[in-house]
Amino acid sequence: MSEQPELKAFWSRFPDLLHQPRWQQLQAQIHLMQVPAGASLFHTGDLCQHYVVVLNGSVAVRRFAENGREIVLYRVGEGQTCALTTSCLLAADPYPAEGVAETALSLMLVPSAIFSELLGLSAAFRQFVFQAFGERLSELILLVESVALRRLDIRLAERLLQLAGEGQTEIRKTHQELAAELGTAREVISRYLKEFERKGWLQTQRGNLHLLDPDQMQRFLQQSA
Repeated sequence: MSEQPELKAFWSRFPDLLHQPRWQQLQAQIHLMQVPAGASLFHTGDLCQHYVVVLNGSVAVRRFAENGREIVLYRVGEGQTCALTTSCLLAADPYPAEGVAETALSLMLVPSAIFSELLGLSAAFRQFVFQAFGERLSELILLVESVALRRLDIRLAERLLQLAGEGQTEIRKTHQELAAELGTAREVISRYLKEFERKGWLQTQRGNLHLLDPDQMQRFLQQSA
């Protein structure tokens, strides 16, 4: 690991571990892996073999229903870990969802046996693991609440403004991708986008959306709060 600065930077956060004699043997089994965009990282039913930290890039963790609909549960970005991976390692359960590389990735892989040993060796690492798990669990609770209790047109407008960003008007998302992110059917998203277009808020094109009046969309959200 001495030749991999990304790994050294990550583990420098746990000084109580770095002074452990056992650490010298354990670090030789921790590896860096490069993954291309679009690659599948795990599928529903797979067993988890490693604790994984995303050093660069973004992973979408999504769940498919029996009717084929999907929802993006959360994304794992730089410096973050996957809550399902942690849960599956601790409980020795298979994955209940799948993970896909949205961009090219640089991943740190810690074998499951080494992960278990590190939890006992370092209080700082243990705190990192369970704090990250708790934060992600809170996000999932908010997602369930949003899907169950909030109007879809409000959630869609919020997501479009988030994707556009300040000063931007073009959004490179398909109707299906938006449906997956918001946990609904593509046809429902298309219906709301058509309504937004009728109001003059945006223009739809194949694979692209152009915001024409983001200020009016923001006022809609304020009035709906």
